[in-house]
Amino acid sequence: MALPWLQRVELALFAAAFLCGAVAAAALTRTQGSFSGRCPLYGVATLNGSSLALSHPSAPSLCYFVAGASGLLALYCLLLLLFWIYSSCIEDCHRGSIGLRIALAISAIAIFLVLVSACILRFGTSCSEAQKIPWRPPGTALQFYSNLHNAETSSWVNLVLWCVVLVLQVVQWKSEATPHRPLERGDPEWSSETDALFGPRLSHS
Repeated sequence: MALPWLQRVELALFAAAFLCGAVAAAALTRTQGSFSGRCPLYGVATLNGSSLALSHPSAPSLCYFVAGASGLLALYCLLLLLFWIYSSCIEDCHRGSIGLRIALAISAIAIFLVLVSACILRFGTSCSEAQKIPWRPPGTALQFYSNLHNAETSSWVNLVLWCVVLVLQVVQWKSEATPHRPLERGDPEWSSETDALFGPRLSHS
């Protein structure tokens, strides 16, 4: 069964949202790994001679939240994309009103999570100059600013994608909620249907 064109656009947006979420989760995980598992967001670095050291890192749960939210939403997009591709090719599956309401609720939650994650990355990342300074121990903070900047950019793009998805789902919900009025005599559609069945009526002058 061919999917409606609005839902096909929605799936294309889910594919893009999957990529953005995966990039954000991978970039933040890589950054936290370069700090030996410590979270550099909102952390305090001290200058010791000519090198920097992360003296007061943030709670690891802060990085886990951002990476986890991005990763889970990316996984949701991937599974949903695969499900609808399978359903449209093999099964005769249609998303009902209940499924659409559930999708609306999930999209609203996703927008909130992505917005919070993007704000955390925006205000929790240090300046780009810190990436140019050697860190202790050696090998720490490799390309940390570039990774965090990529994660932030992906999160903002992901936020826009989820907002568009929500708008498309609202449009689909509105179109399904609009009652269809039955044809009555005098409607152009009624006349065309009766003409096709019984032939055009002759007008009497």
